[in-house]
Amino acid sequence: MSPSSNPSPDPRLAVRAQRKRANLKVLALLGVILCTMTVLVSYSATLYRLFCAATGYNGTTQRAAGDDAKISPRTVTVRFSTDVAPGLPWRFVPAQREVTLHLGQDTLAFFDATNQSDKDYIGHAAFNVTPVQAGIYFKKIQCFCFTEEKLGAHQSVEMPVDFFVDPGLATDPDTKDIDTITLSYTFFESKKPDGATDLARFDTAPNAVDGKKIFATRCSECHALTKNIFGPSLGGVVGRKAGSVPAYPYSAGLKQSGIVWNAATLDKWLAGPQQDVPGALMPASVADPRTRQDIIAYLEAESSTSAKSSATATQQN
Repeated sequence: MSPSSNPSPDPRLAVRAQRKRANLKVLALLGVILCTMTVLVSYSATLYRLFCAATGYNGTTQRAAGDDAKISPRTVTVRFSTDVAPGLPWRFVPAQREVTLHLGQDTLAFFDATNQSDKDYIGHAAFNVTPVQAGIYFKKIQCFCFTEEKLGAHQSVEMPVDFFVDPGLATDPDTKDIDTITLSYTFFESKKPDGATDLARFDTAPNAVDGKKIFATRCSECHALTKNIFGPSLGGVVGRKAGSVPAYPYSAGLKQSGIVWNAATLDKWLAGPQQDVPGALMPASVADPRTRQDIIAYLEAESSTSAKSSATATQQN
């Protein structure tokens, strides 16, 4: 062989280089898989919550900016269930056991919470509805479950939930036969207390706007503002003598009671009509004080509007 000739390349070196490149590709692929798995594990809870919120899976309710649904004649009863996890010294109960509402009807329900300890606590409410198929149609406009919530030592508060049930419930083959939904909450001590909102924000004056929503779900089956139904017309009730609406068959006890309706007398009456006036015909009562106050605020506002309208009509005549 000539001294200037190049030696032949060692085939073993080429094989080794090929194997090295293949191993690097495998390592890179494993690295991508590992990173992907790490990200999925880190965000699995968040991704699961987003999936449930989008689909209503496992009875997860939906969020809505407002109620723009058309109210349906179809009704559904919503029941309420509450619980508190160990470690959170709160009492947490619904102010009403259930409400019956029309599909598409904006509705308010209230829940009472009391911190029974000597220190402030921050809680977080988990929630769902059953049957779970109804979750996609149960839509909340306002709820304490949207944020972490602070409740001061020995503080009590009444918390509203503003919701409606979408009329689509009645046309979906999987939900069209549902006539009762249970909304369940469990409060846990929060693991993310930073930025918690204070439940004291709900400790406000009686609200006529809330009262109108409550009246629609709790009172409107028997009462209207402009006509007698099962109960007498309540338009202009504040300032009116009890038992004085024409053509309504009041009990003798109410007619003879001498009651004039104002905030105090209405509150006593709504708390227990038959205890207030023996022999009264009204069978229903409103046990929760704040709910009564909101209803009365609504009736006061309507009575004021009615009085102004009557005064304007008199002046024009």
